Order: sequence, then C-alpha cells, then structure tokens
Amino acid sequence: MRIGVPKEIKNHEYRVGLTPQSVRELIQAGHEVWVEANAGQAIGFTDDAYLNSGAAIVHGPAAVFEQAELIVKVKEPQPQEVALLKPHHTLFTYLHLAPAPELTHGLMASGTACIAYETVTDNAGRLPLLAPMSEIAGRIAVQAGAHCLEMEAGGRGVLLSGAPGVPAANVLIIGAGVVGTNALIMAVGMGANVTIMDTSMSRLREIDLQYGNQVHTVLSTITALDDYLPEADLVIGAVLVPGAAAPKLVRRSHLEIMKRGSVIVDVAIDQGGCVESARPTTHSYPTYVEEGVVHYCVANMPGAVARTSTLALNNATLPFVLALANKGTKQALLDDANLMKGLNVFAGKLTSPEVASSLGIELADRKVLVNNA
Repeated sequence: MRIGVPKEIKNHEYRVGLTPQSVRELIQAGHEVWVEANAGQAIGFTDDAYLNSGAAIVHGPAAVFEQAELIVKVKEPQPQEVALLKPHHTLFTYLHLAPAPELTHGLMASGTACIAYETVTDNAGRLPLLAPMSEIAGRIAVQAGAHCLEMEAGGRGVLLSGAPGVPAANVLIIGAGVVGTNALIMAVGMGANVTIMDTSMSRLREIDLQYGNQVHTVLSTITALDDYLPEADLVIGAVLVPGAAAPKLVRRSHLEIMKRGSVIVDVAIDQGGCVESARPTTHSYPTYVEEGVVHYCVANMPGAVARTSTLALNNATLPFVLALANKGTKQALLDDANLMKGLNVFAGKLTSPEVASSLGIELADRKVLVNNA
C-alpha cells in the first residue's frame, strides 16, 4: 500500500504521524511511504532519517496526498488538507468531530474513509490510541497550570507545593479517567493539596486505596462543584464522553465564586470543553482571562512535548497502521471490531453515533457501508 505522511500545519504542531522507525517497519512489510519534507525536522526526525528507513521525501502536501492511499496524521485535517482528500483515500488521525460541524461536512463531502484515533477501542472498551496523548495531556495540564498561577502569567502568585510555613495550593481535578489520573500523579508529586471528582464511586475507591489521605476523593455533583470551586487555585477539566461533545460542568456563573487569579486548564477542549467559558487557544496564545480567572485551553496540548508525544503515539498506532496497510481498509475494518469503532466517516456518510448525536446529522450503519463497499 502507498502511505503518506504530511507535515502537520496546525499552530505549533510539531508531532508527525510516523517516526522513521515506524516507516522502516512498513517498508519491511512491503509498503511504500511518502513523507513530506521536514515533517519531523523540528523534533529530530530528519529527512535523512526517513530516507535511511526507506521512505521517499516529497515537497508539499499535495504531493503526499497525490501519491498516497493511506494518509497517517496526528491532528484533524485543516481546510486546505480537506480539499486534497479524495474518495480513494483512507485518513487515519485524531478527528474530534463532535464540536466541528464544518470539518465533519467537509470530510463527508470528500468521500474519504476517516478513522479517528480517539474512538478506536480495545477488547476491554478502553481507548488505546487516545490513552497515550491523554496521559501526556494530563501531566502537561498540571505543569501548564502551575506556570499560569505565576504572577507574570496572570495568576494569583501561588506555588503548588507551598513553602515551609505556607500551605500548598488547592488543585481540583474534575474527572478520574486517564487524563485525570495522570494530572493527579503530577499534582501529588508537586506537593499540592489535591481533590479529584468523578461520577464513578468504584474509580474513586481505587484512587482512595492507592493514595489514602494524600488525595481527597469526591463524588461529582452540582453541589460538590459549588462547594469546591471557590477553594481551588487550579482546576483541571478532565471530562471525557468518548467521541461525543464534553458536558459543560463548570458554568460561566462559577467564575464569579472562584478566586481572582485562579486557573482553569480545560483538557477536554478538543471535544468542545467541559467549562462553559472555555474556547480553544493555541500554543502561541495559550491563555485568556475571564472574570479574573485564567483559562488555558490549548487544543493540542501534547504538541508542546512533540517528540515524546510522537514516540508514545506511534507505539500505539503502528499495529493498526500495519493492519490497514497489509489488509487494505475494508478487510482491516471487517476483521477488527475495535478498529471499526474508529470509523467516523465512510463513503460520504457519518458513521459515528456519538458525533451524529452531537451534531444532529443522520447516522449510517458503518458495518453495512463497509460490507457493501
């Protein structure tokens, strides 16, 4: 199969869909790989490294899309990339379509088979291709939040760990999934006073058994948010409904009761955000202030540590890329129910129930469409 790796063009996005090591595996399996010039240059994956792995280097995204059948990316395609997609393409990348109606309609119009990393499952119902980026995003969230609490960043001048004779900062984590758990690891490690909320009592029990009195566990309710938000110095929004838009748990009215100079990091911003006042920001301009509260809502947070993120992502995605390349898209989807769940758009139809519900678009049966292709 012919596989293409374009250079990412989203703001400050330096990750790349395939590493030279992954390219070598695909070449050894008998496939051809085209990589856009300088696609991985910023993170130390040089064109020479790709050439030595057996890839061809081409200039400009149009050349990649023209050569390839399977397009492997990291972030959702930007408008100029959507324009290059054709019905014979398969796109394998993060899509996050629930809050993106324009992108969704553009992908449907392209006729491309679009498989989203974030909705591929495993046999336990987990999200193996979302997990590595969620782990990194959860850890970055605390680092970014700690910086935003500094005076020059607009924060209230609080150190997460406190100091001898000075209390530690209060960190509130909303959601105890992969993002929340990794934020918890960082916040505890930095010496903060940590509270984590979730709707799952079984998950809260697990955290309580692991951390004991190092962490406060609270069942997530409207009342609990009303009680804990006024005390928080740093709030991490770590809510996920797989494939669907995130629920708005922190309301705009909550900002009025929060401390001036406190910080919200909304990691759910890729799925529309779990904070009503959140809007996507970039690594160039990561924050804004509303009602005296600093908001950090960067939509590609793991891109800040692009080399680590690329390596972690490839560890998870390579087996699926190999399956798509070895079997072809149709057979790979039919052979793997977990990969099939990643299919969001096919033959001009929307095939994700969660996205269809979020955007009010008619849902097509993915299995029927693929079988009849």
